[in-house]
Amino acid sequence: MVGDPGSVQEGQYVDAGGVRTHFHVQGEGPNVVLIHGSGPGVSAWANWGRVLPRLAARFRVYALDVVGFGKTERPEGIEYRLETWVEHVKNFLDAVDATPALVVGNSMGGAVALRLAATYGEYVRGLVLMGSVGVPFRITEGLDAVWGYRARGIEEMERILDIFSFNKSLLTPELAKLRYEASLDPQSRSAYEQMFPEPRQRHVDAMVTPDEAVRKIDRPALVIHGREDRVIPVDNAYRLFHLLPNAELHVFGRCGHWTQIERQEEFCELVERFFERVSQVER
Repeated sequence: MVGDPGSVQEGQYVDAGGVRTHFHVQGEGPNVVLIHGSGPGVSAWANWGRVLPRLAARFRVYALDVVGFGKTERPEGIEYRLETWVEHVKNFLDAVDATPALVVGNSMGGAVALRLAATYGEYVRGLVLMGSVGVPFRITEGLDAVWGYRARGIEEMERILDIFSFNKSLLTPELAKLRYEASLDPQSRSAYEQMFPEPRQRHVDAMVTPDEAVRKIDRPALVIHGREDRVIPVDNAYRLFHLLPNAELHVFGRCGHWTQIERQEEFCELVERFFERVSQVER
């Protein structure tokens, strides 16, 4: 859920279905789109800033701020729900001419990626789901705290960041300051407070793609999870692995919800090899 605290970058903008959408793009090769999660102060760069340059050595990588997050426009009256985010990502892929894409979804972004593959299969060449929502589960104390964040002080942000990571050395004062200040933006704060009001179990349930629809996803899928994840239960990974007909599974021990950060090198190697196999099969 974090990038390099010292190098937050300004990206580009594109009209995606009428929404002025902020995104980053690097590299050349098969199209890859990275879909971030839903933590407070999150953005495409916060989620993917450390891995984007590495993946861009082999792929053309897009990382967008999904509507309601980061620097993307927040249209008046928009309803923040799974279908909204799926349509926004689809419209973004059309706008940047990146279809079909190899899609990586983190946490809430995993639910978006899963539903995108189930609804618009022609947009997806391969699928990586990491710490993913999208199947039924009882909301964890960690996720309830993350979605209940209300920017009441930097100490609250420090408690939230502690939930995400098994490796506590990642929890620097600079990171807490960066994420806290991002969460204070009035538009960002207002949108976040609209997304996940109590009771929050209903928001977990609303992001579920039915089992029968998941079983029909024929695209290659790689499911990645941290065994010590306190936000999204590792059981989600096993359920997705059993449901998806063309799936692989990798679970990292001594790793929390920050798979792409805590196991950055291994994560990138897994994704690169998986996407290269997908690309070779298509040839």
